[in-house]
Amino acid sequence: MASSGALLWGVSGTVAQHLFQQVHIPAAWLVTLRLMISGAVFLLLSMRQEGSKVWKIWLDGKFIGQILIFGVFGMLGVQFTYFASIESGNAAIATLLQYLAPLFILIYSIIWKKTRLFLMDFIGAVLALAGTYFLLTGGDSSQLTVSPKGFIWGLMSGISLAFYTLYSGPLLKRCSVQVIMGWGMLVGGAGMNLIHPIWAAPSIPWSPSTIGSILFVVLLGTLAAFYLYIGSLRHIEPHEASLLSCTEPISAIISSVIWLSVPFNYFQILGAGLIVLMTIIVSIKPVKRSESSAQETSTL
Repeated sequence: MASSGALLWGVSGTVAQHLFQQVHIPAAWLVTLRLMISGAVFLLLSMRQEGSKVWKIWLDGKFIGQILIFGVFGMLGVQFTYFASIESGNAAIATLLQYLAPLFILIYSIIWKKTRLFLMDFIGAVLALAGTYFLLTGGDSSQLTVSPKGFIWGLMSGISLAFYTLYSGPLLKRCSVQVIMGWGMLVGGAGMNLIHPIWAAPSIPWSPSTIGSILFVVLLGTLAAFYLYIGSLRHIEPHEASLLSCTEPISAIISSVIWLSVPFNYFQILGAGLIVLMTIIVSIKPVKRSESSAQETSTL
């Protein structure tokens, strides 16, 4: 379930790239649609299991502030920066840049939490930096394989995912994952409506292929992917699910190369491998930081 959910995330990134660059659908509109529909369905599913508890959490003033911050800066932050990186570059590199989130979490833990730096942390940081270099240069430091705009959005996506992961910890102690995801998506979608309303559909040729691609991103790449990943946490530990989610960048790379003919040379493959290895090292090492408990929702 964890691997399948991550695989759907990766492929949906490639489908989104097709919609952005070939059909010319704005990333902001697709993010709004994705969050509003997925959030509503998650809450409906939660109501069947938890009843009125889904609504009573809004009676807590402290929770209101936390879920608004999480929804706008966490959920919306991750979704929009990731799709903006795909729109400006490609799904493979955008996904891998987002996977630098553990590096940003490590930096936060060392600077603000005064956490001790372990050898595996240092190795993971070196792997992340080396992997990013090969990924972006393709072995030739005189040029970038992705636009600066795509690179910046990708880094912001990694930072947003780090914030999303760390900030979700306290919320998960008070509500179920499904409730937090549902309200977070709806809050993020409502905020995105202010920028690109869901009813302001783009003026494009609405072919069956385009509609099918949008449905894939919303239903399979969001709803099914989150449901599978969250469901896996009933059977395995969060760090194990995080490890298995490495199928996401792999599926994004393979689908981008095969379907969209995105160039990916041997140096970039090496860079991708180093970033994935960094993620594996972070996932399998002993959990020493309290922040690591928030890995339960460290996904797209």
